[in-house]
Amino acid sequence: MSKHYQTKLAGRVLATSIVAVLGAGGATAAIGQIVPKQLAGPPSDFSAMRAPDPVNATIYSHSALVPVAMFASKAGTRGQSNLPVENGMLRFAVLGPDSASFEIQLNGPRGQKLRGSDAAKAGASSSFGVDGAQVPARVYGFQNLAKGTWSIELRSKARHSEPGFLLIEGDERTELASYATHSRQLVGETLGLTAQLAASDTQGEGVLGAAAGHIDRATLKVTGPDGQAADYPMFDDGQHADGAAGDGLFGAAFKATQVGNHVAQVLIEGEDGAGNRILRTAEHLLPFMEPTIAMTSAQATTLRSKSGDTRLMIEIPVSVAKGKGNSHYHGYAEVWGRNADGAAVPVAWVGGMVTPQNGHLGLGFDERWIAKANAQGPYELRNLRIEDPDNFISLASASRMELAMPALRTRAKAADIVIDEEMTMGPRPAQDVMAKGTGTRLLLVHGYCSGGVWPASQFTGDSSFLDKNQNRSHDAFARLIKTFGTPWNSYGIVAHSQGGAAALHLYTYYWSGLDNATGSRLIQSVGTPYQGTNLAGILATLGNWFGVGCGTNANLSYSGASSWLAGIPTSNRAKVNYYTTAFKTTKWWVNDYCNAATDLVLSDPEDGTTEKAYGQLPGAVNRGHTSGQCHTSGMRDPAQYLDSSRNATMNANAAR
Repeated sequence: MSKHYQTKLAGRVLATSIVAVLGAGGATAAIGQIVPKQLAGPPSDFSAMRAPDPVNATIYSHSALVPVAMFASKAGTRGQSNLPVENGMLRFAVLGPDSASFEIQLNGPRGQKLRGSDAAKAGASSSFGVDGAQVPARVYGFQNLAKGTWSIELRSKARHSEPGFLLIEGDERTELASYATHSRQLVGETLGLTAQLAASDTQGEGVLGAAAGHIDRATLKVTGPDGQAADYPMFDDGQHADGAAGDGLFGAAFKATQVGNHVAQVLIEGEDGAGNRILRTAEHLLPFMEPTIAMTSAQATTLRSKSGDTRLMIEIPVSVAKGKGNSHYHGYAEVWGRNADGAAVPVAWVGGMVTPQNGHLGLGFDERWIAKANAQGPYELRNLRIEDPDNFISLASASRMELAMPALRTRAKAADIVIDEEMTMGPRPAQDVMAKGTGTRLLLVHGYCSGGVWPASQFTGDSSFLDKNQNRSHDAFARLIKTFGTPWNSYGIVAHSQGGAAALHLYTYYWSGLDNATGSRLIQSVGTPYQGTNLAGILATLGNWFGVGCGTNANLSYSGASSWLAGIPTSNRAKVNYYTTAFKTTKWWVNDYCNAATDLVLSDPEDGTTEKAYGQLPGAVNRGHTSGQCHTSGMRDPAQYLDSSRNATMNANAAR
């Protein structure tokens, strides 16, 4: 299938109506289109699937990304900045297209000097980024420097109108911890960001705020989608969502007036617990959306299917903004009832990708969940949210909503009900609904801003998905994989990086060949940042100045990944077998890494893009961690997707 044809088909995947469940009892769509699943699950999933607390997506940073203003000089251009040396070691990178053209000079706190020739010996060419989205870098490392504030001069014979950028590594024992105060990322909302220090005390216990050090100055810099930036001072006065006055937690807020990605950088200057000067930044990638959908009533209704089975449709009254009638959304709600004594009883959660029709957003539901919970009326929905499908930002929500429910038709006893596919995913589409492929296949899927990475010669019965050097949300990525897989009746997936999240997204929300596959491992992934990567926010910040390859991707940030995971049920995560890798460790006194530039901001162990800690998928099958492999080619150790032994294992165990 040609890439042109794949792209043409991908433009047709937004028709995801499920209201026809009231007729034949199954989801319908025109042939060739993508059919969504009608998701539901047990109350044991509630805690994992409720909207996440922004605190859980806290950025912990031991580095600082700072611009260096460049001014004209007789010899070209020159700029200057300060570099705190906390423990005798100094590692930093000069970033940008012209990073190799800069000469540097370091001046110590007591008049020490490291001139250009000495500094040049300590520098090495590198790049900073994720896969194909890279910014050139030159990385420098120095040891046995006097502690204190050093200054750095950047000099170039060229005339630079843009600033230089320094990425400075600090001591990992003291970090900046920063998070958003809420997740209402809608145009017109005011969003707060916080800053505090995090460290370990003498007993190794974690401490926060004033107990970890002292912040002299904290600043919030916000760059909007139009490239305009504004600075906001941060306060520790108890009046800026910053806790108690003087507790070391600083806060500031900004009002978003534009749709699109905002980059919010928190910068602090101060001292660690030992009195050493420190400089830290944290970069937040924050999409803001228009509220294109709203709930129009405090009561939801329920309709029965006409086929006489146990299927229901919960209809939530909504209004959709003009021009958004064909848009699909992610819906989620908890169904609650009462027991014989009138006490509240959790029944199930419902959700999925849906397109509103006729003033309602419909969530498919099976009444057997009610029977299994031994519940009765009155019923209600709790923690209802309607989100955009690309960023999982809540556009409309309700903590509670009355739910009118018809009398149950099932006579099944709670003890006799076995949770089956129809209860958790809804009825399978009829064969004439979707184009039915033939045969089996193993799909090899790449990641964000990448191309074909898997060596096809190490797999059998495979086809390589290719969407070269593109930036897709998990939802758009998943729908492209579905389109690519249309010729086959069934397939499993081996995925790299973001491809693993996209494959899980496809299996969760849409019917595809994954649902027909047989074999022990349905989805296998290597190097997927299921919980995000710190590189996403820093790349977005750099992109405001240089532009970055394929553009920014909020799904890959810590907060974006947290919001996405809140829609993935435990049973679906269990279908994933995943691997992580990291650089090979040599001697304890040697600084090992996969990529010298990204190593400045990632916490060990990491593969140059994904930290081991954030590559974990709770509820999935962890197949192990390997040292001596990096995220992609061009790093210090071999690329993780070239491991012939692991590839043979994945090939042998792959579902098809």
